[in-house]
Amino acid sequence: MLPITHGVEFTRLQVLLYTVILILVTLLPFLTHMSGLIYLAAAIGLNARFLWHAVRMKMTARPELPMRLFRFSISYLMWLFLALLVDHYLPTTRLLAG
Repeated sequence: MLPITHGVEFTRLQVLLYTVILILVTLLPFLTHMSGLIYLAAAIGLNARFLWHAVRMKMTARPELPMRLFRFSISYLMWLFLALLVDHYLPTTRLLAG
């Protein structure tokens, strides 16, 4: 969580920017061939939902949205790690290699 030291709007912008960086970082395991298609599919879906929450929070001043984003971020992390684990035990990259 980010502290509100420079105002609410600045913090909402920072959340959105950090979300974009998070999306790029979570794609690295697939791009470096450390994970396969299962992880990629989960990461894309979860990242789309995370970005949707962050954009919605930035564009709307509804007070419940930051807490919704925070709660989603906890489950996001769990699902992302679960996808990484499943992808490890059911590797799909070998199917692509032939």
